Amino acid sequence: MADRLAALFAHFAVRAETFQAGPLCGVNSLEPQAGRGQLHLIRDGGVEVHNDGTPEPLRIGEPSLLLYPRPLAHRFVTDPSCGAQFVCAHMAFEGGAGHPIAAALPPWVCLPLAAVPSCAPVLGQLFAEAEASHCGRQLMLDRLFEVLLIWVLRELMSQGQVESGMLAGLSHPKLRGTLVALHEAPQRGWPLEELAAQAGMSRTVFANTFRDVVGCTPGVYLQRWRIGLAQKGLREGKALKHIAMDVGYGGEAALSRAFRAHTGQSPREWRKAERPG
Repeated sequence: MADRLAALFAHFAVRAETFQAGPLCGVNSLEPQAGRGQLHLIRDGGVEVHNDGTPEPLRIGEPSLLLYPRPLAHRFVTDPSCGAQFVCAHMAFEGGAGHPIAAALPPWVCLPLAAVPSCAPVLGQLFAEAEASHCGRQLMLDRLFEVLLIWVLRELMSQGQVESGMLAGLSHPKLRGTLVALHEAPQRGWPLEELAAQAGMSRTVFANTFRDVVGCTPGVYLQRWRIGLAQKGLREGKALKHIAMDVGYGGEAALSRAFRAHTGQSPREWRKAERPG
């Protein structure tokens, strides 16, 4: 079976930076940081979580994982004297909110640790490292958080907790092979008949199923993926003609037209806006 996450992480990296390992007491506010989400592990203690834009707080009374894939202001309220034990990391998604995984997830995900038993090995190692003072502790914690994110994505897909979008498509027994093929070879033409054959469906059934599960047509999805890769190439300073070839456009003009249709800017305008200095 093709690896559903390999191409995503190969093209769009995620980097963790651990910033908390210990108790948080009273009220602690976390302001959104551009291009970064957070992954919090609540080991014990009651926590009331206030998420920006959500009227009712989230009350956590058991060991849990709380993932914010995109910047979102939130506030933790715990017992002012006893607090609650946390291990937390910033998660820098390459491309920010445009990262395909960050964009595919809801604003926040809360999972009791008991509901993700397969994560137990990495959680055990992460908690042990957080309590110790070994050399390389920060590096180890950062890498373990990155591994934990992959475990969480596996669990969300296997448990069917993502109902629409890219991750729902990657969870679908027939669509996932098609999505992996698009991710791994975006430069190909991919006629609808070939995509439907990848899924083992007729053209009509495939097109309808793809739209219902992923939320857009296969053609729109492929264009979004190509433009995301083009933006990555622009951030890396690649020449536009090479980017066009890599992502399946006949030349700079064709890429520029698709890029403007998707973003409202030409590739050069977009690159200048990304690097204002």
